[in-house]
Amino acid sequence: MPTKIDSSVLLGDTLYEWSVAEYEQYERSRPWFILMGILGVGFLAYALITDNFLFALVVVLFAIIVFLQSHQEPIVIPFKITELGVVVNNRFYTYSELDEFYVIYNPPEIKMLFIETRGSMTPRLRIPLMDEDPNEIRDALKEFIEENLEKEEEPFSDMLGRR
Repeated sequence: MPTKIDSSVLLGDTLYEWSVAEYEQYERSRPWFILMGILGVGFLAYALITDNFLFALVVVLFAIIVFLQSHQEPIVIPFKITELGVVVNNRFYTYSELDEFYVIYNPPEIKMLFIETRGSMTPRLRIPLMDEDPNEIRDALKEFIEENLEKEEEPFSDMLGRR
C-alpha cells in the first residue's frame, strides 16, 4: 500500500522528476458532442421504456462526467523516481511494493511508462513520459525493479480510453 507523504517519510535522492496531467484532455468537435448527445438520449429513452432506472441513472451520470471533464483543466501531478521508490503526487511507492515496469514508446501518439504493483488492490501506475528520454528512465528503473520486455502494446483499457 502506498504511503502518504509527510515529513517523516524518507524518499531518498531524486533521480528523475517531471509533472504530468491527471488525464489527457482531448479537443472534441461539435459533431462529436451532437453524436454523443443523440446516443445518450437514445440510451436514456431505452432505459425509461424498459423501466431500467439504474441504467438511466448511469447514462445521466456519464453525460454529466463527460460534460464537466471537457470544461475543466486537468490537475498537474508531480512524479519522481528516487533511490528508494516512486512518488506519484503525494503517494510514495517503495520498490518492494512494485513488481515490474515496461515502456511503450510510439511517438507522438504513445509515450508511456507503466509500473505494475504487487498488491492486487493497488492499480497499475500509468505515467506519461512527456519529454523525458525513455532509455534513461528505463536504465534508472532497471536498477531497482524488473523490466517486462514481453509487453509491446499498451493495455487494452488504455487504448480504448485514448480512442
